[in-house]
Parts: sequence; structure tokens; C-alpha cells
Amino acid sequence: MSSDNIFIGETIGTAILILLGGGVCAAVTLKSSKARNSGWLAITFGWGFAVLTAVYISSSLSGAQLNPAVTIGIAVKTGDWSDVPVYIAGQMVGAMIGAALVWVAYYGQFQAHMSDPELVAVADPEGPVTGKDAQPSPGGPVLGIFSTGPEIRVVWQNLATEIIGTFVLVLAVLTQGLTKGLGLSGTGALMTAFVVVGIGLSLGGPTGYAINPARDLGPRIVHALLPLRNKGGSDWGYAWIPVAGPIIGAVLAGGLYRIAFA
Repeated sequence: MSSDNIFIGETIGTAILILLGGGVCAAVTLKSSKARNSGWLAITFGWGFAVLTAVYISSSLSGAQLNPAVTIGIAVKTGDWSDVPVYIAGQMVGAMIGAALVWVAYYGQFQAHMSDPELVAVADPEGPVTGKDAQPSPGGPVLGIFSTGPEIRVVWQNLATEIIGTFVLVLAVLTQGLTKGLGLSGTGALMTAFVVVGIGLSLGGPTGYAINPARDLGPRIVHALLPLRNKGGSDWGYAWIPVAGPIIGAVLAGGLYRIAFA
């Protein structure tokens, strides 16, 4: 496939992924949303369906990697790094477009939410956390719609959680071709969506399971740029973890594939 198709496919697919995934976070979080307080099950299944939709839309153009960690894992598996920059560029652009579209779709709800003094006054409702490396969260009241953050801020644990979750995701993607017929008629996309739901249900509690550097970094940049009243900080001190953790997890998954499955 051409570089143009890769870039266009990854941009479109990742934009859809973030629009629907960030959209369910907005639906659950924002004041005056009909789905407010729907809970973690809604978020995990919303992200799973977001993956499914995005993969179906973009797979014919780019193969629908939609995640720098997946792209890096595939490169480790195959040894071919030539298209990695094009994939990641499309994923980052798409992630930012998708995050901006979430803001457009929920514009009235953002305005209502950000003008509510009770909601804005409590940026960290969980209160102080404990532990040697624990720190209070500096994120604003709607940052969780755009990017992830830990419930308990312990750097090594937060990093390990992202590594483990992404390892599971990438290894599942890399091993799909080992099962006869899997992926020939969209089954691979469905299985990946189920894996994402499973990771969210099982491993998403500590950090919100970024498992995708573009999914976290692109929308975090958009949060920093959007003209949202009282939005608070974008928590740049944490931002490296949902980038580094997934990359490390992807490299480990690619390495294990070459040792155990190749």
C-alpha cells in the first residue's frame, strides 16, 4: 500500500476511534448528557465498539493499525520499519481531529459542565493519595474525556500497568494470523475490539488504559489548546507514561512473538 493510503487511512481511522472513544467518556462525564454517570461498563464497551468501527472503516486503506504501539509491535515482528513514521504521523493527526470533534459534538455540555461552580471547584474529588511516590492529580475537571490519568499516582505502577495492558493488546494482534481463517472476513477486527474491552474491564482500573500513545497524547494536546473555561491543567507531568508504557509493551510483545511464535 502507498504512503498516501497509509496516512489517509490512519488519519481517518484514528479520528473515528477517538471520536467514538472520547465521545463515550464525554457522554458519561459531562453535565446535561443523557448518558451521564453510566459507569465503567459503558466506557469499556464504548471504546471496544470504537475500535471495531474504526478498523472496519480504515482497514482497506492502511490495514487499520490506529495505534503507534501496534505499529511498533508489527515492525519488531517483521523487521520492516520503513512505513512506521507515516503510520504514526497519521495516527497523531487523526487523534487530534477526533478529540476536536468530541468537543464540537458536546459543545453545549462542555459549556454547562465548565460553568458549574461545584463541578469546577473539585478538580480532584478522590482527595489525597498515599504511598512513597504518590502525588495528587493536577488534571482539570474534563481532562479525563481527552486523556488518561491514574487513580493512584505511583510512577512505577502506572508505567507497569500501561506496559502490561499494551503487551496483551499487541500480542493478541500479532498472533491473529496464527489461527486459520481469523481476520479473513472481519473476525480479526471483532476479536481486537473484544480484547480492548477485556483489557479495559480487567486492567483499566489503575490508569484508564491508554494502551495507545496517539490516543492519549493527541487529545491531551487538544485539551491544552481548546478554549475551555476553568479547564485546569493538562497534566503534562504524567503524559510520558501513556506514551512510554505502550511503546515498551509493544516492543516486549514483538520480541516474545519472535521468540515463541515465529
